[in-house]
Amino acid sequence: MLLYDSAVSGNCYKVRLLLSMQGIPFERREVDVVERSDRMELLGELNPALRVPTLVLDDGEPLAESNAILCYLAEGTELLPAERLARARVLQWLFFEQYSHEPYIAVVRFWVMFSATPPTATEIEARRAGGYGALDAMERHLSGRTFLVGERFTIADIALYAYTHVAHEGGFEMSGYGAIERWLRRVDGQPGHIPITA
Repeated sequence: MLLYDSAVSGNCYKVRLLLSMQGIPFERREVDVVERSDRMELLGELNPALRVPTLVLDDGEPLAESNAILCYLAEGTELLPAERLARARVLQWLFFEQYSHEPYIAVVRFWVMFSATPPTATEIEARRAGGYGALDAMERHLSGRTFLVGERFTIADIALYAYTHVAHEGGFEMSGYGAIERWLRRVDGQPGHIPITA
C-alpha cells in the first residue's frame, strides 16, 4: 500500500496509526499541506478533492477521506462492529469528528502551528469556541466510559484521538477534561500505538 501522507496532519495520522496497529506494511509519500501547487499532478488521478490522506491499495485502487479509509481497513475486525447499532454508533462518532471536531480543533491547530498567514486573534478564538464545544461533548460521553462505543476500542477512538491528543498545540486548555485525559492514556496503551511524530 502507498499512503500519500503529511507528517503533521491528524487525518493522515489516523491512517498511519491504524495501519501500525494492524501490522500492515505500507509506503509513505510526503505531501506538503501548506504548498499545494503540485496537487493536481500528484493526486489528480487518485483523489478528486486533491487531499491527503489518499491510500493506494495493493491492487492500485485509490481510496480517499480518512474515515472512509479507516472503515475500509477495519472491515471484518473488532475495530468496526458487525452488529448494526454498534456500527451505527461508530459511524455517529466518525461523522461528529469530521463535522463538529476537526473543523475547529484541527483548523485552529493548523493556524497556530503551521500557517504563514493565520487569521486574526478574534477569528481564531471564535473557531476555538467550537472546538471546546466538541471537547465538552466528548467529556460528557466519556465520563464513566472506557471507550466511545460499547466499552471497546474501535476506529471511533482512533478518529477522535488523532486531533484531540494534539489539541493543546492549538492553544486548547485540556486540564479540565479528566475523562478525555484518561481515555487518551487508554488509546496510548493500545498494541501497535505510534506517536504522530513516528
